[in-house]
Amino acid sequence: MPVAVIESLDHEGRGVTHVEGKVVFVDGALLGERVEYVVHRQRPSYELADVTRILKASAQRVAPKCPHYGVCGGCSMQHLDSVAQVATKQRVLENALWHVGKVKADIIYPAIHGPAWGYRYRARIGVRLVPSKGGVLVGFHERRSSYIADMRTCPVLPPGISAMLPALHELIAGLSISDRLPQIEIAVADTATVLVFRNLLPFKPDDERRLAAFADQWGVQVWQQPGTNPASARPLHPKKGPGLAYTLPEFGVTMDFLPTDFTQVNVDINRLLIRRSMQLLDPQPGERIADLFCGLGNFSLPIASRGATMVGVEGSEALVARARENARRNGLAERCEFHAANLFEATEDSLAALGRLDKLLIDPPREGAIAVVKALSEAQMPPRIVYVSCNPATLARDAAVLVREKGYVLKGAGIANMFPQTSHVESIALFERG
Repeated sequence: MPVAVIESLDHEGRGVTHVEGKVVFVDGALLGERVEYVVHRQRPSYELADVTRILKASAQRVAPKCPHYGVCGGCSMQHLDSVAQVATKQRVLENALWHVGKVKADIIYPAIHGPAWGYRYRARIGVRLVPSKGGVLVGFHERRSSYIADMRTCPVLPPGISAMLPALHELIAGLSISDRLPQIEIAVADTATVLVFRNLLPFKPDDERRLAAFADQWGVQVWQQPGTNPASARPLHPKKGPGLAYTLPEFGVTMDFLPTDFTQVNVDINRLLIRRSMQLLDPQPGERIADLFCGLGNFSLPIASRGATMVGVEGSEALVARARENARRNGLAERCEFHAANLFEATEDSLAALGRLDKLLIDPPREGAIAVVKALSEAQMPPRIVYVSCNPATLARDAAVLVREKGYVLKGAGIANMFPQTSHVESIALFERG
């Protein structure tokens, strides 16, 4: 077996070393460790490998908490101390800003972090009927595979959901369409917990009785989603139960949502991220502030709660409708307006149609907001932009445009550890006109 010393960690948490002029990425290895490894993919300029033996361990190495670690692809960094994970992600952000965008932040903000376990209030888990592996498999995908890891526990899920997994196996195995049930979406809210079963064939009456009994036993709501369209999801049992909502106590706001809507998986970090965003944005009465990629109003309503007039733009008509209703329920409708528009096709004219903007918050998906930042004209560039990102590479790309083409200064940036135990990096950055 080849042996190497790990020189750094990459953006996916893999160990990086160089052997005979070629970069080798070693899954499961940590900075400074001396390891044996086996290569599973070779390319002309790099190799992908797995660690087989630790010859000299890092002081930051810990025993993985989950029995499925190494098979399940849900968490790739459980072998690294939780505090060190945060520091690693901060370096990933700084490296992306410099190597991708050629920009540096004036200030690095303290990392936003919270509980390392039991944080994942949203999840989609796969289901497969595989007789050769003992029947029904329920879990996240296996590492580097489309197969399902057969999970009986999951410490990143809330304890009540983790404890439910063995019973979920038994329930699905007894259904008539256990081979036509590819996915379960889990949504845990302050008010209720919903399991959405994606069923490719209709449930039979006996199936519905089993699902209802399971819902009553575990104190959850069971929904069904016929086919692939999330809009088709509807309650199965109980037919009418408490709606889903999460609270933002600091801003006096309650956000209603449907179990298939996009919401942040980590409630604690979401609240802290909103606090940081509002500190940086500093909404004031009389200001007109846009929230682009606003979703169901996660940042919009806190902005409006501070007295500013808020203009939200989102690509999904359904989420725009939900945002309007959330504004109405929270008594903020007079200070909020929402529009449905494709921000990936933003132009100077489409941004100008939003009217005067004193400040701007951007919270795009992984693809980033390149069309938006390019479309900012001299007349439409607010003095302050807060950019919330779930992909350091696209944040860095967009930062380069804001700094070098639009005249902004990157005043500060930092991470929010939205997904502990994984390599996912959520971040926030502040840009101000130079």
